[in-house]
Amino acid sequence: MLRRLRSRFGISAPKVAVRTHIQWYWRALATIAVLTISIALAGWVYDAGRKIAGFDRHETELELNALRDRVIELEQENSKLSALVNAGESTVQIERTAQQQLVRQVKILEQENGRLKEELAFFENLAAAEGKETGFTINRLRIEQNGSPGQYHYRLLAAAHGGKKDREFKGSIQLVISLQQGGISAMMTLPKPSDPTRNRFNLNFKHFQRIDGSFQVPAEARVTSVEVRLVQDGVTRASQTVTL
Repeated sequence: MLRRLRSRFGISAPKVAVRTHIQWYWRALATIAVLTISIALAGWVYDAGRKIAGFDRHETELELNALRDRVIELEQENSKLSALVNAGESTVQIERTAQQQLVRQVKILEQENGRLKEELAFFENLAAAEGKETGFTINRLRIEQNGSPGQYHYRLLAAAHGGKKDREFKGSIQLVISLQQGGISAMMTLPKPSDPTRNRFNLNFKHFQRIDGSFQVPAEARVTSVEVRLVQDGVTRASQTVTL
């Protein structure tokens, strides 16, 4: 009994701590304050570490914004350059087309000039032949391939000359075509006796007449020469041959 009393009230008795009572909400507020300060301190330490390491978030954002602005500026400049390039290509294409048209017109004018010179020479010869013996001539005979296999176009000028004012040609034009087919030479005369359109070869003129026409040969045949005749009353009054 004595021992129990000593252990409870003596020197070896348990220590008793007396503490001031704090309300729970003050404790919660203090905890939140400590956590907030800790987070802010951690953020400051993090930013400080990034600055020390050479990485500043604010500067990085400024650089990113500057790069974005530069990209936008380059895109706008690229669009302008693309528009200028397209306009330049269109201008070059227009100039090239105009140049090609001019070249074609020059060729046409050169051909027309040559034709006019030939006509002038022809009419000068025709005027010089006045008073001479009456006759007929074939001038400016041209034979050209139309582009289709076996199809040809002919063009000529038939004229009368001489002293008789009442001279007149009434007859027809006859084509004698020499060709080769499969290594064999052949000859074809137009118009054929059985040709229902032979009237298209008839001629009737007093001074001169321009004649244009076409003829067809087998597609695999090659025309070597064409002789054009002016036939009147079964007699050949004039002829001219072109070798191809």
